[in-house]
Amino acid sequence: MPALQQMNNYHTHSTYCDGKASPREMVDFAVAHGFTALGFSGHSPLPFDNTYSITDYDGYCREVRALQEEYQDRIAISLGLEFDYVPGMLEDFTPLIKQGGLDYTIGSVHLIPVPGTTPRDGNDLWMIDGPHYERYDEGLNRLFGGDIRAGVRAYFHQQNAMLERNRPTILGHPDKIAMHNRSRYFKEDEPWYENLALETLALAHELDIIVEVNTRGIYKGRHPDYYPSRRLIKAMKQWRIPVIVSTDAHAPEDLLRTEGAYEYLADIHYPEVLRNPWRT
Repeated sequence: MPALQQMNNYHTHSTYCDGKASPREMVDFAVAHGFTALGFSGHSPLPFDNTYSITDYDGYCREVRALQEEYQDRIAISLGLEFDYVPGMLEDFTPLIKQGGLDYTIGSVHLIPVPGTTPRDGNDLWMIDGPHYERYDEGLNRLFGGDIRAGVRAYFHQQNAMLERNRPTILGHPDKIAMHNRSRYFKEDEPWYENLALETLALAHELDIIVEVNTRGIYKGRHPDYYPSRRLIKAMKQWRIPVIVSTDAHAPEDLLRTEGAYEYLADIHYPEVLRNPWRT
């Protein structure tokens, strides 16, 4: 794979959300390592107290735009947001897109209410992400009565609703529900699970949405595969869904952790691997 393709990243977090470095520190690292483009995608603001989403949205947008101007001769910086689609809390991305004048969006699901209920705060949501699988287990048992099929179905259906309503530029880590599963509750080749995942990916194809190949699970030691998995990526080839490799960076060194994704996509002759969300 051309080295240039490994020198861009559009899934990047900073200290404005749950990242470990300031936007400037992320940019300086990218410039020092020959990146040609960097997109910031902080976790969208949410209407309850938490430790991971942006609280100073206007400040985030101002700083990224200022860096964009300051570094324009050295690296192309883009302003984005990783939206957390949560029914009853954050369903319409348009107001935040307009408020920030965003260049692109990533649509993701990390937090799942029981379908048909209206969540009041984080306690009403199944958190499927984060460093600890115990939280995944607790939410599954408390909110879904331990019914993994009901929980997984809710996850994929929530992604489908997000895609249909908002049509984000990029679909973020579409099968991250498998991370804390650790092959305990289901196997990823079980037909019921695979059919739900493929339904979401087919919808992304229908709506012309890019799917990211997210490497974070591998380099954090939380999952042995990309999101989506190699099995799903091979299935995606039939639709020629455009993909973009992302490291989901929360620290400067994460920007380099592509974990062989470009080489893998080349090996299977994946038809459309993008360098940025503008399809070039």
